[in-house]
Amino acid sequence: MQMLLTVMVVVQMLSALVMIGLVLIQHGKGADMGASFGSGASGSLFGASGSANFLSRSTGVCAAIFFACTLALAYFGNLRASTGGGESILERAVPASTAASAAPASQIPGAASAVAPVVVPQAPAVEASGAAQIPAK
Repeated sequence: MQMLLTVMVVVQMLSALVMIGLVLIQHGKGADMGASFGSGASGSLFGASGSANFLSRSTGVCAAIFFACTLALAYFGNLRASTGGGESILERAVPASTAASAAPASQIPGAASAVAPVVVPQAPAVEASGAAQIPAK
């Protein structure tokens, strides 16, 4: 099962990268605007309003592969999570009282036995705007 998930992730990543590359090398719709007014041929076989060319068809195929892999990974991820005992992540978390009592500060190597309080210097109070510095008329 893990091998299948790994292959799906690899196929999804490759299809995403190929799709990005194909989109970047295609011409925009505005690039063929001159062809509709008779100033040249467009990139497709049947003219400016003809069928889609090779790049747009292959982009659609890559998008279909990408979406199929995404749906399959979501399905298998949900399937694996539901068979994990039926509990949420919060239910599996260690309570804070247990975690704090498990390792007191005296057991941490290099920790001082007496912990000095941390003093944070206070900034002087300053007005948010310079309204006091503006002379009145």
